[in-house]
Amino acid sequence: MAKKPESDSVFDMFAKLGRDLKLPSMEIERVLEYHRKNLEALQKSASASASGASSVMAKQREILQETLREITDMAQSYRVPGNPQEIMTKQADFARKTFETAVKNAGEVADIMKRSGAESIDILRKRIQESMEEIRDSYHTGGDKD
Repeated sequence: MAKKPESDSVFDMFAKLGRDLKLPSMEIERVLEYHRKNLEALQKSASASASGASSVMAKQREILQETLREITDMAQSYRVPGNPQEIMTKQADFARKTFETAVKNAGEVADIMKRSGAESIDILRKRIQESMEEIRDSYHTGGDKD
């Protein structure tokens, strides 16, 4: 006897399993709405992460421009003849400013990344809480939609 081709969708296979086991029928709209909300939360989370990445890139560009400006200023100040002690003082001052700026900038970039990550996680956490409430409500109402 010829075997029936296996062209059923995953949903059709689960629906057939439900019928075979005589499980209560699902409300497709509720299931689709549930997954739509999950996908929206994932999209919002990804957008928050992308926004954070854009902010980090903008900050890094700003840092690079500021650093190049400082290097240019320092290079121009060395052209002016001066005694070795003045040059050493300028070098030490430049090294101190560079270190302070690097620490400040690293802190700002870390803060941007922290906020972006927190926002992304908050979006997903909120959706998980909503999902848990939806599941709890469906048990309390016996799966019936109000």
